[in-house]
Amino acid sequence: MHEFKTKGTCSSKINFDIKDGKLYSVSFKGGCNGNLKSIGLLVEGMDAADVVARLKGVQCAWRKTSCGDQLAKAIEQATEESTQQNA
Repeated sequence: MHEFKTKGTCSSKINFDIKDGKLYSVSFKGGCNGNLKSIGLLVEGMDAADVVARLKGVQCAWRKTSCGDQLAKAIEQATEESTQQNA
């Protein structure tokens, strides 16, 4: 299970798993409960790289980020760490 502390959003943390390049068990702490549950359900089982491609750079109102953008950053960080550990 990966844990990512968000920056610049109403949510404060994202938990998720990546198995065989697919995203599972995405959950957010804080933020817009219904919307964030929906994001978790929509991305369940998706290719992690596809999720990054779709959500990276999405902004929320005046913020330069969003919960979706933070999820993309979390996936990128987890993927990078996994690559470094397997090197």
